[in-house]
Amino acid sequence: MEKNCVVCHSKGGVGPFDLRNYANVKKRAKTIVDVIKNGFMPPWPADKNYTHFIGEKGLTAKEIELIGKWVKEGCKIGNGDAKQLKVPENLKPKKPDLVLKLPVIAINSDYTDKFYVVKIPGEIANDAYLQSVFFKPGLPEYVHHFNGHLLLYDYNKKKVLGNSDYEDISYGAKTTNTLLKSLLQDDGTAPLRIHSAVNYLPGVFGVPLPSGIGTVPITKKFCFVGNDMHYGPSEKNRLDSSELYLYFTKTKPQRELQELMLGTNGVSPINPPLQIKPNTISKHSCSYTVNADISIITINPHMHMLGKSFKAFAIKPNGDTIRLISIPRWDFRWQYFYTFTSMVKVPKGSTIYAEGVYENTNANPNNPNKPPKLVGERLEFGGSSMRATDEMFQFIITFTLYRSGDEFIKLDGR
Repeated sequence: MEKNCVVCHSKGGVGPFDLRNYANVKKRAKTIVDVIKNGFMPPWPADKNYTHFIGEKGLTAKEIELIGKWVKEGCKIGNGDAKQLKVPENLKPKKPDLVLKLPVIAINSDYTDKFYVVKIPGEIANDAYLQSVFFKPGLPEYVHHFNGHLLLYDYNKKKVLGNSDYEDISYGAKTTNTLLKSLLQDDGTAPLRIHSAVNYLPGVFGVPLPSGIGTVPITKKFCFVGNDMHYGPSEKNRLDSSELYLYFTKTKPQRELQELMLGTNGVSPINPPLQIKPNTISKHSCSYTVNADISIITINPHMHMLGKSFKAFAIKPNGDTIRLISIPRWDFRWQYFYTFTSMVKVPKGSTIYAEGVYENTNANPNNPNKPPKLVGERLEFGGSSMRATDEMFQFIITFTLYRSGDEFIKLDGR
């Protein structure tokens, strides 16, 4: 329970109820047995027989049998002690050096996807080095994604940062660009921008990287911009209060992180194009050949509600295969940024392949359309529609240029 459940099912976690004490576990004992037998819980979509990542969850057949036997025998208390379970230390987010609060965002009960540009300003006493940023959703069941850039200001060119703010950019919304204009420096020039400084998808748990990898010099005045914060449809009015956790370090940057995105909005086209006909199951793929030796740190497969399975691998110039990830049963609710236990070297000239299968039939319980209809990338938005009811196919890779010995660097920075 501690290893697999309470990291989500605890106060402030993404799970809908707390499972840290005996009474709560007993109350839901039969449900727990059902969801672990059918593989619905604990959530870990990646096939552990294909590749391994930090923070893997999963129960063995013996453990599932043991829990079932315990429930069948009446949920007896072990050693007469109904102790409080604890989230394992290696799965707890470390105490942040700085917390930035997003503006409180009102979500209306109109059953539509909502998109916002969000401004989150920050100021520190002295220039420093930013090691990592984690996004903590206030409403994890409704925040579908958050992609944020970091703006670094010349101290003498930005007198007042202003307050946190947001602007509705949902489809059909009338935008004034007032917020975007406030992000410029006082002389009208654009500040230095660090692309994709923080990202979030459902189920994501951040993993701090070893010192010096991905470190960013950060100025006294800065601002995070959520360029497309997305909420799924809600059945009632809600208020969201999300946060950013910032972690600093004294270590100067040594290794730059880079991002490679295949598929939708990425460097490689999808074949065949992502237009999924009703009452069909279709397979789509994309590929890219790297022009340098790289060390992969984190990968993120991304599809929406029609996703059925996902697989990615690389083929070296000599024909050998490098396994990256296999997700035999896609789950829209759990889309991790999977971090390898050690860096994975992909040599220059290797081709990275991603393959996704989509099911647009009534047999897909997640299909938002009854009856099924044509679904895919929204070409009127340049293929970049992020509504949950449209579709995307992406494979995002975070890497650094290879150095000898990268394969032996442990990536769990604890």
